[in-house]
Amino acid sequence: MSETIEILDERRLQILEKGKDDRSIVCERASTAGSVSQRACVFCGSRVVLYPISDALHLIHGPIGCAAYTWDIRGSMSSGQELHRLSFSTDIRENEVIYGGEKKLYAALVELIDRYRPKAAFVYCTCIIGLIGDDVDAVCARVQREKGIQVIPVHSEGFKGTKKDGYRAACESLFQLLAKDEQSSVSPYTINILGEFNLAGETWIIKDYYRRMGIDIATCFTGDARISDIAKAHRAKLNVVQCSGSMTYLAKLMKERYGIPFLRVSYFGIEDMSKALYDVAEFFKNDGILQRTQGLVQSEVTQLLPKLAEYRRDLEGRKAAIYVGGSFKAFSLVKALRHLGMETVVVGSQTGSEEDYNYLKEITNEGTIICDDSNPLELSRFVLEKGADLLIGGVKERPIAYKMGIGFCDHNHERKIALAGFEGMLNFAREVHSTVLSPVWKYSPARMKFARLAQQNEIN
Repeated sequence: MSETIEILDERRLQILEKGKDDRSIVCERASTAGSVSQRACVFCGSRVVLYPISDALHLIHGPIGCAAYTWDIRGSMSSGQELHRLSFSTDIRENEVIYGGEKKLYAALVELIDRYRPKAAFVYCTCIIGLIGDDVDAVCARVQREKGIQVIPVHSEGFKGTKKDGYRAACESLFQLLAKDEQSSVSPYTINILGEFNLAGETWIIKDYYRRMGIDIATCFTGDARISDIAKAHRAKLNVVQCSGSMTYLAKLMKERYGIPFLRVSYFGIEDMSKALYDVAEFFKNDGILQRTQGLVQSEVTQLLPKLAEYRRDLEGRKAAIYVGGSFKAFSLVKALRHLGMETVVVGSQTGSEEDYNYLKEITNEGTIICDDSNPLELSRFVLEKGADLLIGGVKERPIAYKMGIGFCDHNHERKIALAGFEGMLNFAREVHSTVLSPVWKYSPARMKFARLAQQNEIN
């Protein structure tokens, strides 16, 4: 049946099967026309990075649909102000398309700043603004002079590229907020966390680990972030990059300008979470920090492994498909599933590099399908071909899993369950177990149909 789902010829080089295709995957290219890519646009890429800054104003200069599409787009929690939870738009319509939207943008900024007193403001440029040519930079500069706060244009017109280009636009905007605070004290063991967005409070989990080690956090880009913390981030001694796709560019900018080295890490799964802590401890070359890190990891893992063993007994031999935004997350998920006795049979990402996909080939088994920038039809075919029992993805992948009659685990930015850290690994195991073992799937029309087809094939 899966053979009836065709792969577009233009996409064949972006898909490979380990052990069958002896080549590197083609990636980092614009989505193929007609493939219905699961990627978001440039504007959405910038929005998901900047959105969690909770004491800033986020104003979308464009049609109301862009604001609706990205409203409350992350499960990002705040320990204080929650201005980021509100959605503001200039609501560009036909009149502004013809005569320009600069006056409307100026009026909106002045009204919102006067009412909410934000510490800074971001103005997101959408597709229509790029077409009509509003001078957003000039409007932002004027309001900045008049109101005394930074007003930063985010050049994120959706047609300019891919979601990854939106990440770059967001990093360039964040870079403008740095080096505004030279007075606050910063310890010699201070780091920044990049690419962690406090989904379901995960930033707080990770910060607690580092504090137990004796490490201070200047700021997190951008989970539960404050403008005042970002202002002193240039004085940290190390940048730790969790979501490499979204934040490596900012880390490189900070290394070039301020000389801050950076490490790429992942906070998902046992091995990668442990390595993230050890890498930071080893960077500072402090015996006390290293000893505390060893004690922390030993304590957490000792408590975790017996609990995982209970779930593994039921999940042993099951198969999983993974399709996520960033490839670093995919690495960790492959390893985490292995702890649960599950095999990854399909794995892909929206923004991976050739180096990332080569590493996925190293850590997966023979026969695993690896794909870049996939689409719903392809994912459906791969799930059928490989007999996956579980699909791990985001909100756009959920319908695929349910139509195929298999379990689904949300590992994207809308989720409300913490999956990072050691306690996140336990939450992940619990969620995988509950969805894969749910009795509801045997009543799925798709599963029943596949079972009949399999039975007929055995008889024939």
